[in-house]
Amino acid sequence: MSLENRTVLVVGRGSGIARAITLAVRAAGAKVVVAGRDRDKLAAAYADPGITAEQVDLADEASIAALAERLGAVDHVVSTASARARGTAQALTHEAVLASFSVKAVGPIFLAKHFAPRMPADGSFVFFSGASARKAMPGMLAVGGTNAAVDAIVRGLAVELAPIRVNAVSPGTIDSGAYDALGDEAKSALFANREATSPARRIGTVDDIAGVVLFALDSTFMTGVSLAIDGGEPLV
Repeated sequence: MSLENRTVLVVGRGSGIARAITLAVRAAGAKVVVAGRDRDKLAAAYADPGITAEQVDLADEASIAALAERLGAVDHVVSTASARARGTAQALTHEAVLASFSVKAVGPIFLAKHFAPRMPADGSFVFFSGASARKAMPGMLAVGGTNAAVDAIVRGLAVELAPIRVNAVSPGTIDSGAYDALGDEAKSALFANREATSPARRIGTVDDIAGVVLFALDSTFMTGVSLAIDGGEPLV
């Protein structure tokens, strides 16, 4: 299956993993619609007439429905959107936990609800889970729970939407900019530790993830799976 002249919706930011996916899909010949809460910022991130920007809030079903109405038919939908809720049980707030599930787990359900009826039989969805669904770590309780929910939702949607395919990509530690807020010293220490303990002996890149998303879009005999792209991190 070629992505040439196909339309792919990528939900997420204009940087990091979402940007790498957008550029890879575009390079494969697809027309790309990028969507997120800040349409203007997204539009400014790309200078390509084959990439257009739209506004959507995955915590709001009406916003998702309106986007589907504006776009009409699309061939594939990829969502990298998340609302991180890091912290131990004692530190987490009710609002943060609900936001995490609302954006990353509930949002995909409503993307499927409103976009699947507009997709061809060989269309697909790719959602994002994460290694914390498989490896418990202090401070990752809500993130891990959200990612595990995504894995379950993907399996359920794959059955409900067949023959439209539904898969997930489940990254480990990726140098995507998400860890920059730690500061250079703390980030370097974290990465050094994970490089030393990970069976792959390195940190993942955004291109590692973008390549797997292309694989998921192209693999017409694969559905209902969560692809662990984590360097073996949960094994140790």
